Amino acid sequence: MDDALRVGLLGYGIAGRVFHAPLIAATPGLRLHAVVTANPDRREQVRREHPDARLVDDADLLWRTPQALDLVVVATPNRQHLPMARAAIAAGLPVVVDKPLAATAAEGRALVDEAHRQGVPLTVFQNRRWDGDFRTARRLVAGGALGRVTRFESRFERWRPAIRPGWRESAAPGEAGGALYDLGAHLVDQAVQLFGPVRTVYAEVDRRRSGALVDDDAFVALTHTGGVRSHLWMSAVAAQLGPRIRILGDRAAYTTYGLDVQEEALRAGGRPDAPGWGEVPPERYGHLGVDGDLRPVPTDPGRYQDFYAQLVAALRDGGPLPVDPADAVATVELIELAHRSATEGVVLPVSS
Repeated sequence: MDDALRVGLLGYGIAGRVFHAPLIAATPGLRLHAVVTANPDRREQVRREHPDARLVDDADLLWRTPQALDLVVVATPNRQHLPMARAAIAAGLPVVVDKPLAATAAEGRALVDEAHRQGVPLTVFQNRRWDGDFRTARRLVAGGALGRVTRFESRFERWRPAIRPGWRESAAPGEAGGALYDLGAHLVDQAVQLFGPVRTVYAEVDRRRSGALVDDDAFVALTHTGGVRSHLWMSAVAAQLGPRIRILGDRAAYTTYGLDVQEEALRAGGRPDAPGWGEVPPERYGHLGVDGDLRPVPTDPGRYQDFYAQLVAALRDGGPLPVDPADAVATVELIELAHRSATEGVVLPVSS
């Protein structure tokens, strides 16, 4: 551990505590060196869960001594993603930003340009690329098991009829709150990763719960340049959940239910270096084929830990970053178009 990269983690809410801190702690070559949080309860959690980490009240203290760190992870509320990432870049520190990269594509693009000018590595935590069901779907599509794919259906649905306090329910533009920014950032990214660039966007975006300030129920249709149509649903008001993934091809279809198991395991205190991490029991396997002739397909284990393992390799050996930040900018652009499409009630083209 003497030569491990020293990580400064900004924020210890759900993103910092549940996702980033456990993954950092379990990744060879990384050491959680400092955690920035002023919340007394969260500071106590850090002391219990990562006793060797230094507690910092204000991120400004990190920028004063950048030589004490090798990497910064921004796991703050969305409104702070941009200023914290800018500060890290100005300090010359490689930076991971939780999704979404920024509230607007223009802001995200400017941040990526600044990182390039300064020669500072910048990547985005699109962890759902390493979900087990998505890894399985990608393998099946690439292997031709479905034939020519015509439609990709993907859902992140929940049943949360009561509005929860917090910034995610805020209508302030800088918060980038609502289902489309929160869940849609994953769904759109996965669709583009599977089927490439998008030609047109159509969306229906609604506030279903009484008193809701931001969208809590949305549908987005993407038409990819290759002809595949992606139909994406995200909702907080789904009393019965649809398939997590359904892919239709001219030879077969693949359907799977239920969310990836890694988030639940992390919330329960699990670590990705534990035996059996990310594995799905056979009763939860998806099915491939046609009605009357279906077979279960073992789900590839989820591997969130690969994000940070690849980041270590990139910083030490110059390999590719786990997520190209330009991908995250493109995702925000599609989310912006989806909001505009819903407002205007039209199908919108994507500029090349």
